[in-house]
Amino acid sequence: MNTTNKIKISSMMFLEFFIWGAWFVTLGTFLGTNLNASGAEKAAVFSTQSWGAIIAPFIIGLIADRYFNAERILGVLHLVGAFLMYQMYQSNDLSSFYIYVFSYMVLYMPTLALVNSVAFNQMKDPEKEFSSIRVWGTIGWIVAGLSISYVFHWDSESSLASGMLKNTFLLAGAAALVLGLLSFFLPATPPKVTDEKIKIGDIIGLDALKLLKDKNFAVFFIASILICIPLAFYYQNANPFLTESGLENPTGKMAIGQISEALFLLLIPVFFTKYGFKKTILVGMLAWAIRYVLFAYGNGGELSFMLILGIALHGICYDFFFVSGQIYTNSKAGEKYKSAAQGLITLATYGVGMLIGFAVAGWITDNYKTATGTINWEMVWIIPAGIALAVFVLFALTFNDKSKTEVSH
Repeated sequence: MNTTNKIKISSMMFLEFFIWGAWFVTLGTFLGTNLNASGAEKAAVFSTQSWGAIIAPFIIGLIADRYFNAERILGVLHLVGAFLMYQMYQSNDLSSFYIYVFSYMVLYMPTLALVNSVAFNQMKDPEKEFSSIRVWGTIGWIVAGLSISYVFHWDSESSLASGMLKNTFLLAGAAALVLGLLSFFLPATPPKVTDEKIKIGDIIGLDALKLLKDKNFAVFFIASILICIPLAFYYQNANPFLTESGLENPTGKMAIGQISEALFLLLIPVFFTKYGFKKTILVGMLAWAIRYVLFAYGNGGELSFMLILGIALHGICYDFFFVSGQIYTNSKAGEKYKSAAQGLITLATYGVGMLIGFAVAGWITDNYKTATGTINWEMVWIIPAGIALAVFVLFALTFNDKSKTEVSH
């Protein structure tokens, strides 16, 4: 890849995840402070991510892969996304906001696959080259969080009181506009020319369902859906909780989670080689339980170190379960079903698992509200800690795959 294309594609990755990090992290706090949303209403808004993940493969499989250049679709989706972000910024009631955020997520989720397509198309050796490009996405998410807290101070007590958090949608919209325009100058990524008739089963990975005949893969598949319940609690409740706990610059401090994610990504091959898949994934599950116990009993004052530690565990929580799970799925699927299997796992986790998770998180939050309207955060975190621990025990007792899972260095 020449230097010009490397700069363009790195910028694309930076902006792609800057956009997501600029509004999604603080979404729960915005919904509570600006739109007075209940737990169930927050769950409905967050669930748009899951609906986007469910619909995305159809946009990619039926349109992008067959008729148009990936970079052009990327440009159009982000330009429309910039308009929808502006509408979200303008919205003063939950019903209109929901329509815009739903529309936005249906358009944004396919772009996650499109940026990968554009990047991979320029690489001679993706296994060696991709991580150095993808890391710019993580940097983009971190910069967005740091900007909200330390540059604009939109999550400070006074800014929250005056409704300034809605400016995050302007920030994300401006970045979407830039990426939308940049996309038309990215290296050409033409569609895959094929005369084969497209099947819906191919798009959502139904061919990979036969992998569920393997008892161990079935256990992993069910555990993947169940562990998304505690994950949804983090996405939906972490920022409102940290803000209410009195932790200063909560959004900026949440970027520690992304830094941790980047660091632990490098440790996965080492951990895999030394301890194997089962122990790696169990450590990831246990980390969810520990992090939520730290959230339950920490506070924004003298015990703020517990909250920071809980945020820092994000790397182990996410990488050791989800990334190692992708590697395991890849090794089990074989050449024929690799993409189908990854599609099925994505549909199961970000689609079905997170839909259930957001609904449960919203219900629990509403049920642990006091008469004065405050939330009993201790119970809101102890429950997902218990769920994560239960999944840990289930997996430890029922998963017995002794075969070697290969990991690419």
